[in-house]
Amino acid sequence: MSLFSQTHFEEDSQEQPAVGYWKPLMPSKGSKEEPEAGCQDAGSGDDSQSTEQRNVSRLRSSSVEIREKGSEFLKEELHKAQKELKLKDKECERLSKVREQLEQELEELTASLFEEAHKMVREANTKQAASEKQLKEAWGKIDMLQAEVTALKTLVITSTPSSPNWELHPQLQSPSKAVFRKGHGRNKSTSSAVVTAVSQNATPTPVSRECKEVDSILFAEFQSWKESPTLDKSCSFLDRIYREDVGPCLDFTKQELSELVRVAVEQNTLTIEPVASQMLPVVKVSAEDSGGPKKCALSGLPRTCKHRIMLGDSGNYYYISPSCRARITAVCNFFTYIRYIQQGLVRQDVELMYWEVMRLRREMSLAKLGFYPSEM
Repeated sequence: MSLFSQTHFEEDSQEQPAVGYWKPLMPSKGSKEEPEAGCQDAGSGDDSQSTEQRNVSRLRSSSVEIREKGSEFLKEELHKAQKELKLKDKECERLSKVREQLEQELEELTASLFEEAHKMVREANTKQAASEKQLKEAWGKIDMLQAEVTALKTLVITSTPSSPNWELHPQLQSPSKAVFRKGHGRNKSTSSAVVTAVSQNATPTPVSRECKEVDSILFAEFQSWKESPTLDKSCSFLDRIYREDVGPCLDFTKQELSELVRVAVEQNTLTIEPVASQMLPVVKVSAEDSGGPKKCALSGLPRTCKHRIMLGDSGNYYYISPSCRARITAVCNFFTYIRYIQQGLVRQDVELMYWEVMRLRREMSLAKLGFYPSEM
């Protein structure tokens, strides 16, 4: 605007008349208005310039403010980012520690699992070896038991207490005929059906020649017991035999020792063995209780004792006279036979088994009355 007004003023001055041209002092109306207009143009130019300057200064100040605010905002954002980075670093460090701890625990768990697995494998191998060993031992025992059952069946079939097979029972032979081995032999009460005094000494009378008659009450009790054989003496069959035969046969002068002998016979733990002449007596109880080679421990009478008994595995020996031995042997024969019946080893008719039981009862009665073979 200022440049334009100056140029217009110069053009107006050039159009003035030359020297000598008269010009009135008072400018004309048109000339008077021109300088005023020029002055107004100059004033407006200054205002616009100052406005522009103010605008520029304002822009500059606003830009400075914007820069300051931007820098502050950026600083705040940077501070926040740094805080977040620190938190992230701490979280990463914590997570790395957790990972290391988990890895260590995993390694320890893996090692413990492998150790436990090896331990279980070792235990399984040990148990397997022990089981195989037990299996072999069991098979050996089974074979041995089968052989014993076969031998018992053969014994029952070919030999009975009434007519024993002397080849199968060399211990039944008289001491003069039997050949003694070094030391002594031990005969369990159930090792064989040892015959009693009458059956050893005399020739047994054939059953068909005897006059016999079955007692209906005794036979009914035996049949009832045979249907479900048991060694419980509460049944009527065994209760009668205990009262009439077993109890009186094992009733000796020494009551306490008699009771122990009865229990040992019932439990099949009684051992009878001969006393060799060169054997020294082994006594673990008092001499008064155990007797001696010249005194019976059951009767308390002075008798020549050729045998001694041991109750169970106590190791205590008691010397017994031939009469006491015959009574104990008769009871052992009876229990041996009924055990054979209970185990199913006797394959005979019910009536034949009944008469064999009656014969064994008769042997107990005879032994109680004092009849026994001279070989005892």
